[in-house]
Amino acid sequence: MQPLPILIMVFGAGLILALLVIAFTSQNPDREASRRLQAVKLRHSESATDKVEAQFRKAVAARKPGGFRSDGQKTRQEALRLRLLRTGKNWTVQQYIYSTLGLMVGMTLLVWLKSGSPGLGLAVGVVIGAGLPHMVVNWHISGRLNKFIAKFPDALELLVRGLRSGLPISETLSVVVSELPGPVADEFKLVTDRIRLGRTMEEALQDAADRLNLAEFSFFCITLAIQRETGGNLGETLAGLADVLRKRAQMKLKIKAMSSESKASAYIIGSLPFIVFALIYSINPAYMGRFFVDERLIGTGIGAFVWLSLGGFIMSRMVNFEI
Repeated sequence: MQPLPILIMVFGAGLILALLVIAFTSQNPDREASRRLQAVKLRHSESATDKVEAQFRKAVAARKPGGFRSDGQKTRQEALRLRLLRTGKNWTVQQYIYSTLGLMVGMTLLVWLKSGSPGLGLAVGVVIGAGLPHMVVNWHISGRLNKFIAKFPDALELLVRGLRSGLPISETLSVVVSELPGPVADEFKLVTDRIRLGRTMEEALQDAADRLNLAEFSFFCITLAIQRETGGNLGETLAGLADVLRKRAQMKLKIKAMSSESKASAYIIGSLPFIVFALIYSINPAYMGRFFVDERLIGTGIGAFVWLSLGGFIMSRMVNFEI
């Protein structure tokens, strides 16, 4: 098989996928107009329930994470800096880029010298050089966010006890910083520091929500925003929120336990072809080396990799539940 038909098929598949994404993610003008009219109706209504709902929608819209957007409001460099900030490490964008380029060049030269194929070396270098740092950053982000979610209900209970004892909300935030270790204390310390520097609580919490990009913390921010507008017992509201977050965490653990067998099967099935290929290549390199020089085998390998990736994606979505 010639390389040109393979490139044409890959380009056609990518074009179809892009069209499907555009078709399913584009906004409906009628739906957008109806949403705007409903927002105006709720904002000018005399009903207290409608006013609370309008304030809730306004708070939700204001607390969307400020990641990369295609309209140019945020650059990719700022989005990358935000991801590195979520790890809790003192990593910079320059260090990340240098590590990616160094790993890419090193793997390209290593595979090129071992296999004698510059195309294979370049492909492996690009995949590992771009993928491995991204995976490491994601691993650190996931670990830090999981620690935050585990301790966040305790922080809310500390806030509740402080509010019931008569302390203002700003003082109870300082209590959380001194009592709870880990990412929760770090994030609340940044919030209190920004408040001391003159930022409002709304702005400080918005910055923390943009950094964390967690639904649990967004619930907390929305609760404070609505309470400041409508009034009410903030201690009871936060106590209810802490109970909801604990039940949410318990449900996540139940789903994780129930889907663990399916995930293990997906990992085994997905990694088995690569393990077998590596074992046979270590035993008989000349036999498996034809995959790197024969165009028919190259096309077959690319097709098998695409279908395997599609199957892995489908299995991952089947065992992934949003709570």
